[in-house]
Amino acid sequence: MMRAKCFSTVYVAMIFCLPTLLSSCNADVAAQERPVRSKPEVSAQTLHRQAVTLTTELAGRTGAQMVSEVRPRVSGIILRQSFEEGGLVKAGDVLYELDPMPFEASYRNAEAAVQRAESALPSARARSQRYESLSASSVVSRQDFDEARTQMLQAEADVAAARAALETARIELEYAKVRAPISGRVDASNVTEGALVTEDQASPMTTIRRTDIINVDLVRSSASLLALNKALASQDIKPQEGSVTVELQLEDGSKYGHPGKLLFRNGAVSQTTGMVLMRAVFPNPEGALLPGMYVRAIVEDGYVEDGVLIPQRAVSRNSRGEATARFISADGKIEERVLAVERGIGNNWLVTAGVGEGDRVVVEGLQRAAIGEEVQVTAVTVDNETGEFVAVVEAGRPSAGKPAEVSVRLPDAVTR
Repeated sequence: MMRAKCFSTVYVAMIFCLPTLLSSCNADVAAQERPVRSKPEVSAQTLHRQAVTLTTELAGRTGAQMVSEVRPRVSGIILRQSFEEGGLVKAGDVLYELDPMPFEASYRNAEAAVQRAESALPSARARSQRYESLSASSVVSRQDFDEARTQMLQAEADVAAARAALETARIELEYAKVRAPISGRVDASNVTEGALVTEDQASPMTTIRRTDIINVDLVRSSASLLALNKALASQDIKPQEGSVTVELQLEDGSKYGHPGKLLFRNGAVSQTTGMVLMRAVFPNPEGALLPGMYVRAIVEDGYVEDGVLIPQRAVSRNSRGEATARFISADGKIEERVLAVERGIGNNWLVTAGVGEGDRVVVEGLQRAAIGEEVQVTAVTVDNETGEFVAVVEAGRPSAGKPAEVSVRLPDAVTR
């Protein structure tokens, strides 16, 4: 009986220990089956020092390089209009024809006056020459000789005056045809056939604008120019060689295809606005730029020799308002740095402190990894045409032994 009691005690103990043993076994199995947490995936761009062109965006208006308001030089009735409104004309083309009959009559009258004056000149000259020889031999008095010479000079003056009047009549007859003073695009006509126009009237008959070359008037604050001059003087910014290049952004946000050049800037600051007027000139072969358009001009200020550009999407602000970005450390972990941001360059920030050559800045996947956490890094670069990030992968080894790099588009699941 004693033996049976001992067996019962052992059996009861085994029953109580069995759940503990089963729980331990289940925990071991679960630990073996639980997957190991993978490293967060982030995309990083390698930074390099490079020459960075610095630009400033300014507001401006386009204007025709040459504008001519066409007015009549003589009074008359318009017989016909010889141009197509809105079309192109060349300098010297006839725009209007006035009634030429009054001017032709004046021209014929002036011709007759010249003939009359010239007919009296030979007799006066012969008389003067004859009196000159007779005066030398004291046959005629000196007074008679002086009167003969005076009559000859007066006859010559009459001829000169008549010829000048003839030239005036010829010019007025030519002015009966109103010609284009410059080449360009002509506006609508302000007068019609049969209308009376007067010499040098206040209102123009039409207007011609030269549009193959367009001026763009820009304004820049005097404070901005002062800061630029100080930077150039201290060699923080290097000046561009040659003329200053200017690019245009149109009203719809598109970029104008032809670069221009800065022509001049005023030597004084406006007392009312504190701005300095600048002018750039652009070729306009297709006629895309029209006078009066609002544009944004991107003007080159100079360049920085060893600048570092960081994508703007990789930079944020901390609670103190400082610019910060996250980088990949040497051991593959996330670290955060405070940056000294100079200015925006396109979709990038120009950074002057806090980065170095070869640093890797995180541009995608910031929400997946915390500071100090080890991550899996995908190297990316920027597509200059679209501004999007593309992955850099090894495509093989060329003959030189260095892996070749090719760019491929990242899927949405990776870039987000």
